[in-house]
Amino acid sequence: MVQGIGNWLVKHCKVRPDRLALVYNEKRFTYLEFNERVNRLANALLALGVRKGDRVDALLLNTNEMLEGVFACAKIGAIFVPINFRLSVEEVLYIVNDSRGYHFIYDCRMRPLVDQLRTKESCLLEYIHVGNQPHEEDLLYENLLENASPEEPGFEIGLDDIHLMMYTSGTTGRPKGAMLSHGNTQWNAINFIHNTPVDYTDATLAAAPLFHIGGMSVFTLPLIYKGGANILVDGFDPVRILQKINDEQVTTLFLVPAMWQALMSVPNFDAYDISSLQFAVSGGAPCPITVIEFFQKRGIPFYEGFGLTETAPFVSILDKENTIRKNGSVGKEPMHTTVRIVDPMDRDVRVGEVGELIVNGPNVMVGYWNKPEETKEAIRNGWFYTGDLAQFDEDGFIYIVDRKKDMIITGGENVYPIEIEQVLYRHPNIREAAIIGYPDEKWGESVKAVVALKDSSQTLTVEDLEQFLAGKIARYKMPKQLEIVEALPRNATGKILKTVLRQNNSKG
Repeated sequence: MVQGIGNWLVKHCKVRPDRLALVYNEKRFTYLEFNERVNRLANALLALGVRKGDRVDALLLNTNEMLEGVFACAKIGAIFVPINFRLSVEEVLYIVNDSRGYHFIYDCRMRPLVDQLRTKESCLLEYIHVGNQPHEEDLLYENLLENASPEEPGFEIGLDDIHLMMYTSGTTGRPKGAMLSHGNTQWNAINFIHNTPVDYTDATLAAAPLFHIGGMSVFTLPLIYKGGANILVDGFDPVRILQKINDEQVTTLFLVPAMWQALMSVPNFDAYDISSLQFAVSGGAPCPITVIEFFQKRGIPFYEGFGLTETAPFVSILDKENTIRKNGSVGKEPMHTTVRIVDPMDRDVRVGEVGELIVNGPNVMVGYWNKPEETKEAIRNGWFYTGDLAQFDEDGFIYIVDRKKDMIITGGENVYPIEIEQVLYRHPNIREAAIIGYPDEKWGESVKAVVALKDSSQTLTVEDLEQFLAGKIARYKMPKQLEIVEALPRNATGKILKTVLRQNNSKG
């Protein structure tokens, strides 16, 4: 009987019950203990009236309760909805009402935001409080578990059933709930394990936020599928991360590029023993070559992945042998996923030509929650249209050229910001870089660079940039304007918010 991803834990309890599953601060759970807590939460939710297909919203940090929620919902056919804890109360309210969840699990550190949420009109019926100082009307998480049965709920769950709804970052409008099935998550895990050396003996550090598909499904869920250990960290502090790698003998690590950059910027980096790391993965945005070189020089094989919330997320991976040789590429498709690059007429483009990247496979989402038109637009004839512009090289490696919406057209020429940004990251005094377009009466659009400096006491001018970029990029791609900022605006997952930069530019 297929029981979806909840059956992973059942299997591990039979084969390796005493193997370490989760570590969060001083708490350590074996697979047997983890599964029992999941069962107790699942049965508690059933007692509260949660049924198959119901949404359970959660405002949680990277804690054991987050993963208990994922698997408890999976075992009873409910849909777990992790919410970005960095959102405003109005943004959280939108997701709560859009998902139509009646039950809300939240961490005590989110109490100020949740107190505001209570004053708003929502469909929430029950608040489940994790930690200290609950509201008087809250249900207490640990009390619910203590009073619930540890027995398996025993529901028959199919791989086509939805278990997770992750809201896209919403950088271009209201976020959409991507519905991911048990099969999406399981095939993503199979793809990942097939293309990387991850094993059940591995321990990963879950430092990227679990409300994001990268944090949840690059290492965390695949490693649970494999039977390895997840070391959970509820906030990103580069020094703490380095210390955790040493203390817990972490073997694998996923971070977004901004996090990798923060890690390598720790002044006494080499004082920490991170020799246990066997390989590392970067994703979520293009990773500067300087970051890859830094870690490869220290003997840490570096992989670069590409994926989306809607693809659960694995679309392609650049392996350790090619991260330097094919820098700028996101690698090749995995075993169970197919990628094409097509023109506006859905015809495959030739090698070196730019088109839209489309994805087909068992990891492609079911659709967007309550958005049939958007789903129909995104998934056509079984193919998910990513909105990313890409090209193949002669060896079949994929290069993401840019998002459709970020492409600049100047004088009839297409300019792809990523290409210029990767060159700018090699400038000795540029810490962060983003390229945007701005209206130009003569050319339609012109190119602008927005950068943060390593040393703000040193001046940087457009002429300096032009001199540095000369011979590295075509003349028409040269930035005509330069803005220096303290830091680039980013969302919770580290992606640069170019919409904000463009808005600020239009105001300026």
